[in-house]
Amino acid sequence: MTERATLAEIRERTYKRRDAWWTVWLVDPLAARLVWLVAPWRWVTPNRLTLGAFLVGLGSAAAFWQGGYGWLLTGALLFHLSFVLDCMDGKIARLNGTGSIFGTWLDYVFDRLRVVTCAFGLFGGQYVRTGETVYLWLAAAVIFLDMFRYLNALQMQKVKLGMKERLLAASDAAGRPRPQFVEEGDEDAVATAAEKAREAARETVDVHGDFRTRFGLFVSVRDFLLRQRIRAHVFSGIEFMMFVFIVGPVISQIVVTTVISGVLLGGFEALLVYKLWTTTKTFGKRIAKLQKAAAQAQPAMV
Repeated sequence: MTERATLAEIRERTYKRRDAWWTVWLVDPLAARLVWLVAPWRWVTPNRLTLGAFLVGLGSAAAFWQGGYGWLLTGALLFHLSFVLDCMDGKIARLNGTGSIFGTWLDYVFDRLRVVTCAFGLFGGQYVRTGETVYLWLAAAVIFLDMFRYLNALQMQKVKLGMKERLLAASDAAGRPRPQFVEEGDEDAVATAAEKAREAARETVDVHGDFRTRFGLFVSVRDFLLRQRIRAHVFSGIEFMMFVFIVGPVISQIVVTTVISGVLLGGFEALLVYKLWTTTKTFGKRIAKLQKAAAQAQPAMV
């Protein structure tokens, strides 16, 4: 066993700068204490925790399949425990420096498999119990939405990285200093970034400025959430899963909760798409300006 870290050290070193409100309020307090308990044991590795989370998730799916209210409560409890273990694997990796690229892949794959198996367990069990085909449609919708929001997030990240690389290349071609970028989620630090950029004789590029100008109220709410360590995407995939597999079964309103959760997730994903669209418009203006500067600088270089 290694020396045990304090809870304060665990929070400082393992908490994400921003996270889902469900994680911040309902998972992190328990997960941090469990990490404090098991972190000194080197056999407790991130990959084993990932596997353990998946196995508990299978137990949740099996409980859901039974269909009765008592089993639904058991399934909801096991699903939440599975998610706690899933959060612990990342915290152990950051705390002990035992993370790996393979572990990242394993975590992603088991997360998706857990959603699929629990969807079959919950909605399939209700279909067998009631014979109502609406549960089959809901199972398909839950699996589709979970897959879509992950693919959407990955593609958005790829697009944003591509825009950043093109802006850097365009700045180089125009003979200008490389700009100081305001990264996604750090828009509240625009003033600070601009000040630092001026000190370093660099330009600040804020491709999210148009979005903030149009949605000032949203930005105010977002800033409040950020101070609580909660990300602005208040109904993300995490909340979607928790409402479908925990809240719905607990309050015995599976259909209504799933439909409302799907609509909320779709709405927030649409907002992200719109934000990306406004970002690309700002990016296009910026690129055109740099290309014009590069063209004007070309004769002087010749």
